[in-house]
Amino acid sequence: MPDRLIAPPNPRQREFFLARSRFVAYGGARGGGKSWAVRKKATLMGVRYPGIRMLLLRRTFPELKENHILPLQGELKGLAAYKEGDKAFSFANGSRLKFGYCDSERDVLQYQGQEYDVIFLDEATQFTEYQFHTLTACIRGANPFPKRMYLTCNPGGVGHGWVKRLFIDRDYRGAERGEDYAFIPARVYDNRALMDSDPGYLAMLESLPDDLRRAWLEGDWNVFAGQYFTEWREDIHVCDPFPIPGHWRRYFAMDYGLDMLAGYFIALDEGGRAWVYRELYRPGLIVSEAARAILEAAGGEPIEGWLAPPDMWNRRQDTGKSVAEIFGEGGIPLTRAQNSRVSGWMDLREWLRPRGEPGARWAALTVFRCCPNLIRCLPQLQFDGRRPSDAAGQPHEITHAPDALRYFAAGRPAPALPPREGEGDPPGGELGDFLHYGG
Repeated sequence: MPDRLIAPPNPRQREFFLARSRFVAYGGARGGGKSWAVRKKATLMGVRYPGIRMLLLRRTFPELKENHILPLQGELKGLAAYKEGDKAFSFANGSRLKFGYCDSERDVLQYQGQEYDVIFLDEATQFTEYQFHTLTACIRGANPFPKRMYLTCNPGGVGHGWVKRLFIDRDYRGAERGEDYAFIPARVYDNRALMDSDPGYLAMLESLPDDLRRAWLEGDWNVFAGQYFTEWREDIHVCDPFPIPGHWRRYFAMDYGLDMLAGYFIALDEGGRAWVYRELYRPGLIVSEAARAILEAAGGEPIEGWLAPPDMWNRRQDTGKSVAEIFGEGGIPLTRAQNSRVSGWMDLREWLRPRGEPGARWAALTVFRCCPNLIRCLPQLQFDGRRPSDAAGQPHEITHAPDALRYFAAGRPAPALPPREGEGDPPGGELGDFLHYGG
């Protein structure tokens, strides 16, 4: 085999080459040698398995050409021929490496019905979850070749959420199985070739502003370019549950639609700090069902205010009643929250702003660990490309929990009053909270 195909990989690239899971993701930070690893893995599989069919995708074709096609034309000279019309390399042993792109959501449909043994998804966080799932259906074939998808990724982009869920948080749903997913983290420090040839690149990464440095240099999946709430730090904003004192003021804030009820019970202490202590996150509930579910979750606790968006006061054509009226009939007297998106987000930023000294940082709002959807969705919000002061409304699935929290922040909640001397928690107060820790 020519020397150009067997240049020694760094330890992380070696892990990538040897991984045998159905879905293998590599990267997490800039400069980890992802493009080189993809090209070499595709080449080695093409040589190792005569007749194997492979597809290498990026979001746009110009990126694909610069990062892969042009380098491979030199690297594969004498081993495989590139045909511009087919956008593919054909190996002498019958193997084939085709190139494609998915610039828009519908572009992925051109691959429906096609069969590939291996798909390489380069910069996977630039692909939507719909595109990812559509492409997984193309990995099939009645032959003995491996059936895999190799992904490279950095924090950020429209696909940040699903990549983080599957490969970082390892949060599996439905038929997804943990053993099918492997993640090999890589940073610029793992890429000695780049460090030796371009030390200025490392210096550039180390001198970036804190948020970009955490994402690009350290591979921190809780911050990324374009992130709306760069204030978010899991070590500051998330805590283990504890019993809520009975005299603290309790609020409930929600974003409601038939697609999702996202509701949060939030307690304020005497100092004005907010503690999000319980989550209700359920799809497919009609109004009366949603009201019952909220009351059941409340468990008889005294709620100072039930905060909801103004559109719940719009009258429905079929009944002449508003959603707020139906909630009221169900025992929940809603309070109309302000719905100015930008000012609401600014209020929430103030609640999330880290305070204190290094090593003892805290925020005015902290989330109990038993509220996983809020913890997952809030840091994934990105800036709106057309309204730079607003948060993007897509992907829509991640907006419900942050919107509910925005209504709380805009509701001007009041802190708790200190308990009077000799006054303890009401019966069932802390015990009720303890029993609700499961969310």
